[in-house]
Amino acid sequence: MLARLPIELERQLEQALAEWRQRRGTERLFARDASLWSGGDEDRWLGWLDAPEASLSRLGLWRELADEARADGAESFLLLGMGGSSLGAEVQRRVFGRRAGYPEPLVLDSTDPDQIRAVDRRIEPERTLVVVASKSGSTLEPSLLLAHFHEQFRRQLGGRAGSRFLAVTDPGSKLAAEARERGFRRVVLGEPTIGGRFSALSAFGLVPAALQGLEVERLLRRALEAAVDARRAEPEENPAVRLGLLLGVAAAAGIDKLTLVPAPELASFGTWLEQLIAESTGKSGRAVLPIDGEHLADSDRYGGDRLFVALRYRGQLGALDEEALAALAAERRPIVELDVDQREALGAEMYRWEIATAVAGAWLGVHPFDQPDVEAAKVEARKLTAAVEATGALPLESPLATAGPLSFFADAGLARGLEPGVSPVELMRRHLARLAPGDYFALLAFLEASDRHETILQRLRHRVRDRRRVATSLGFGPRFLHSTGQAHKGGPASGLFLQITADPLDDLPVPGQRLTFGQVIAAQARGDFEVLRARGRRALRVHVAGDPVEGLERLDALAAQALAAD
Repeated sequence: MLARLPIELERQLEQALAEWRQRRGTERLFARDASLWSGGDEDRWLGWLDAPEASLSRLGLWRELADEARADGAESFLLLGMGGSSLGAEVQRRVFGRRAGYPEPLVLDSTDPDQIRAVDRRIEPERTLVVVASKSGSTLEPSLLLAHFHEQFRRQLGGRAGSRFLAVTDPGSKLAAEARERGFRRVVLGEPTIGGRFSALSAFGLVPAALQGLEVERLLRRALEAAVDARRAEPEENPAVRLGLLLGVAAAAGIDKLTLVPAPELASFGTWLEQLIAESTGKSGRAVLPIDGEHLADSDRYGGDRLFVALRYRGQLGALDEEALAALAAERRPIVELDVDQREALGAEMYRWEIATAVAGAWLGVHPFDQPDVEAAKVEARKLTAAVEATGALPLESPLATAGPLSFFADAGLARGLEPGVSPVELMRRHLARLAPGDYFALLAFLEASDRHETILQRLRHRVRDRRRVATSLGFGPRFLHSTGQAHKGGPASGLFLQITADPLDDLPVPGQRLTFGQVIAAQARGDFEVLRARGRRALRVHVAGDPVEGLERLDALAAQALAAD
């Protein structure tokens, strides 16, 4: 780990290293001493510390799964999960790609009906394996997706449908029982002392890795090397601990926007890292907020709240990022550089960041292994879905303003004092004008995570970054609810939110329920928005009717006008 830091931040890091050594921090971490954090139940959630070694002891299982996938001749396998049960698999899918002789990996972690239909069109039940991953076995999204795909498979395969499914879940879960009842070909049990976002090196990451044909033993042996290094008592000689202390010290000093600069080969790593760090540290009014997917720009586009982390692959970044990073270094911006020497070192990098996140949480005095504010949005969503089950529809809403296919809804602070008939441009201008130095702008998109949608939203976020000099993030719902959503509600009140919802192009019923998937994702979005408003967060929601692409282009144009008028 190479760190180039301003003198004051370097001094604070040196003090933190000395204090960590005096507190015997690393020894207490591996001794599972809950008092290192909040003194709560942290000791119950540290099974991930031993995950590389424990998973190596199950090599026979991973090899058996790999052999079965090859022998099955399946063209694809589809993982249904959410958060920690899917993001590790998503990174592996993108970093390694399809391996010769093994099924193509697909991951679905959305309740958006258009996205579900897009997956439907890509698979054939006879030639697809489905992995349903849920630690609790009752998580909403994989439960509903299981209902949909099992019904689709049953229609074509009849009583053989269950043989195309595998479950990954904790012992005694509802999913484990359901899988056995439906005749799943496998039920692979996880370790209950490992929380979801720390589970990539356990069954939740390794079942899809084996099916994908990855060299699981090499992944785990590199991770085990990282685990040995992480036990070094001297923090100066312990890269993972040093990284974690830097994250904590920087966040405490207001440098809390962890801006990720990955090599192209590792571009997807930030998706997993977002959840690990934001959901672990974003509580009690504190957070280390990962900024993933922002393109590097000139130094004058950034405030003083940025810590840049370059994740090299074999010593290299993209050419444009190299140039931009050198310019930032010349301006003495705080920069950390890490290097991944081969793809099989992905497991080691995951372990390094798990240790760093636990250490940062200890330094900030938060419980890194709970997620209290994620549940709040779930509660609100459940109320709304219950209303749909009872009445057949979501409660009606009245927008503050409309512009063609766009309808606008706002938090009380923004809505208060607005004159009747306020124009959408003025409404957007007033919302964006609330951004101050040290804030961040978050796009929360409850629609299909397609390339076309992402291109427009990336353009919009960079408009705001360049004009207002604030960090920006883009999350697709409901995925981000189990990731940055915790930091949005439990972290500092420095976020300015623009939530986007849309009517599905082609809705889907949920088998056995009155609900449709379109109503489910709408309830999740409205539940999230209600919690943001209840917490006093600054939030504007835009609903798109009709073609989402046309609506997003209209929204981007409105934002451009609003920023120009400010």
